[in-house]
Amino acid sequence: MLGRSQSTFNNYSRHVAAVALHFGKIPTELDPEQIHDYLFYLQKKSKSPSQSYFKHTVYGLRFLLKSEGLSYDYLSLPEIKKEKKLPVVLSKQEVWQMLSCCKLLKHKILIGLLYGCGLRCLEVRNLRLCDLDFDRKQLKVVQGKGKKDRYLPLSEHLIRGLKKYIEAEKPEDFLFGEPRANCGWRI
Repeated sequence: MLGRSQSTFNNYSRHVAAVALHFGKIPTELDPEQIHDYLFYLQKKSKSPSQSYFKHTVYGLRFLLKSEGLSYDYLSLPEIKKEKKLPVVLSKQEVWQMLSCCKLLKHKILIGLLYGCGLRCLEVRNLRLCDLDFDRKQLKVVQGKGKKDRYLPLSEHLIRGLKKYIEAEKPEDFLFGEPRANCGWRI
């Protein structure tokens, strides 16, 4: 619907529900001043308010009002400047230290894929055996962030670990258990 993912709708619903719980009535019954007061309250509620929480509240309210045919022009989002931070990059020694703390091969492979290939948790969760191509030394990420597919290189070390893991665990389809719809991960 409108090109938005299910997680976006879930997010909007949570934020609209929070507004409804705060006032004790549905947000479509609120006047613009009450909504502005609530947004001001959100900003002042914590010492470091989450920018995304605030944004999703505004977007959720806009979506609700728009879908109900009500005016939402007063719901403008102030410009939120995103901080430009460099990522924390671990040294080889720190990565090896982290891997050596793992007792299970599964955990070593998970960390290797997350850190070594730069995968997101959701991408690792959805990784299937058919996405691994040991001959070309690459893996295919299917419908990752932004619903985009991409190929990533696999190191020789990670390939050896993956082969050992597959031989020991004998996964049938998904590499690390089977994802469940909107409920997390079953391992």
